[in-house]
Amino acid sequence: MPSEFDIIQRYFSRPVTGTVLGIGDDAAIIAPNPDMELAVSTDTMVSGRHFFEDADPYKLGYKSLAVNLSDMAAMGVKPRWVTLSITLPRNLVESHEIWLSKFADGFYELAKHHQVALIGGNTTCGALNIGVQIIGEIEKGQFLRRSGAKSGDDIWVSGYLGDAALALKYMLREIDLTDYEADYCLSALHMPTARVELGQHLVGLVHCAIDISDGLVADLGHILASSKQAAIVRFDSLPCSTVMKRHRSLPLAQHCLLAGGDDYELCFTAPRENRSSIECIAQKFEIPLTCIGEVTRGEGLYVMDGRGREMKIEKKGYDHFTS
Repeated sequence: MPSEFDIIQRYFSRPVTGTVLGIGDDAAIIAPNPDMELAVSTDTMVSGRHFFEDADPYKLGYKSLAVNLSDMAAMGVKPRWVTLSITLPRNLVESHEIWLSKFADGFYELAKHHQVALIGGNTTCGALNIGVQIIGEIEKGQFLRRSGAKSGDDIWVSGYLGDAALALKYMLREIDLTDYEADYCLSALHMPTARVELGQHLVGLVHCAIDISDGLVADLGHILASSKQAAIVRFDSLPCSTVMKRHRSLPLAQHCLLAGGDDYELCFTAPRENRSSIECIAQKFEIPLTCIGEVTRGEGLYVMDGRGREMKIEKKGYDHFTS
């Protein structure tokens, strides 16, 4: 069985650029560009909580980085460096070294696409647990935050909502999908798209942003709480894939759209006068950007159906300690 240092050397020690000192010492050394600020975030993925034990290792490596890139996207930040701390079960290392190779390939493919360098981390033995810390750069004072929403702002979301949550319901056998529908939704769940370029192009146009990881209602609620504002969202305006449209009338699908989580799309608010500029960005990147409601004075989030009636939302989103 390979040692801890064999694993690091064999799977997680690839050449890096833009770094003073990478993997191999007690710490990495990075040199930020002048007049830039650093943004730092971290996420942990735990077997049995964030993914099933038999998850495809390539897709798991890909997603473990994607969810961190999404945090950078939400703040308009350019991601530069990551560290990886991975806890591996002994039996996995003993009998499935191919698992490590595939996990590393998935992780590095996405890192290469976004020009992000893996510069360090830690490897240990135990229940499968993946922790990634990401560091990015942005011009001083230009970062997006959650607390900037203003009354009268449009509320926008990127991409489509609910497909990843629908995939999880399918895996739990709570809904039947055709083979095509299942493949589409499972791709959204296992290999989400981090809207990194979009986030950087929204800087200067929007008042605030967040990535939708726990569900639209929960994450938009964070914006409203931080900004001390209220909002009205039109359920019929929520952007849906063709798969979701087929199931949209089901209560389970409505839950996926509003509170399912794992979308990793961006939700942001912007002044109405910037609508045309935002629509131009949508065309440039060929990403659906949909206005779903508006920010108002007061407190709370109100979701209205097609007849203008308030919808009752029993579960607002995912919470690790109540779900």
